[in-house]
Amino acid sequence: MKKNIGLIISLFLVSFTPLTYALDWSKTELHLANGKIETPQFLGGGSASTTVITLQHASGWKYGDNFFFIDYLDSSENKGFNDNDYYGEVYLNFSLNKIMGFESGLSLIRDVGVVAGINMARDAKVVKYLPGIRLSWNLPGFAFLNSDFTAYLDNSKGASGGGAPSENDSTMIDVNWAYPLSFGAHNFSIEGHIEYIGERVNEFGGKVSDWVLAQPQFRYDLGKTLFDVADKFFVGIEYQFWMNKLGDERTDENEVQVLFVLRI
Repeated sequence: MKKNIGLIISLFLVSFTPLTYALDWSKTELHLANGKIETPQFLGGGSASTTVITLQHASGWKYGDNFFFIDYLDSSENKGFNDNDYYGEVYLNFSLNKIMGFESGLSLIRDVGVVAGINMARDAKVVKYLPGIRLSWNLPGFAFLNSDFTAYLDNSKGASGGGAPSENDSTMIDVNWAYPLSFGAHNFSIEGHIEYIGERVNEFGGKVSDWVLAQPQFRYDLGKTLFDVADKFFVGIEYQFWMNKLGDERTDENEVQVLFVLRI
């Protein structure tokens, strides 16, 4: 992990570029979600009520945009899965339009970017690097709609380091979006992402199945309705569908979680 510290610090420093450059825009949120979460069969199976607290940040700056989140997960059952665990992802997108004035010439594609990502899990001691390309789409009604095509490169400690078995490299496709809606005086949004990660093999030669993870949120702006303060406090649900959860072809997740969001 020591050789990753410099990269991790660099990613976070670039994410908070107001130290050097003014941000074009910025959104930071706290999420609280609760629902029954499946445990993969290779960790014993079953499900448990799990609380997830998320710090999420997105911002735009001179050369592109940044996104990261950190999850704290606390299971109601002490079985070694999601017990006071942390998981985080960081993505830096460098916009070719902002940097080079590049325009695709296609009305449907607003921008093309170069993405640098990192995924980290504390208990499993997993580190993945995700370099790739982003297509930002120009479709009516969407606040944003992106398609990311990246490598999925493993740099984990593996079993000898006390973590989950290391894996060979794979690829990821992720579609992420936000779609705001209004009905009379009431504001809603549908936002989230869907990812596909390809099949790979772990250090013991075991198959790690490809997976599909979808996490759409349906939000209602309760702060606007109750206090006439828009875009600050939301309630809703997060639907989590995870086929072959964590690469286990015996475990599929299909769960609706209660969601509270505070924008700070």
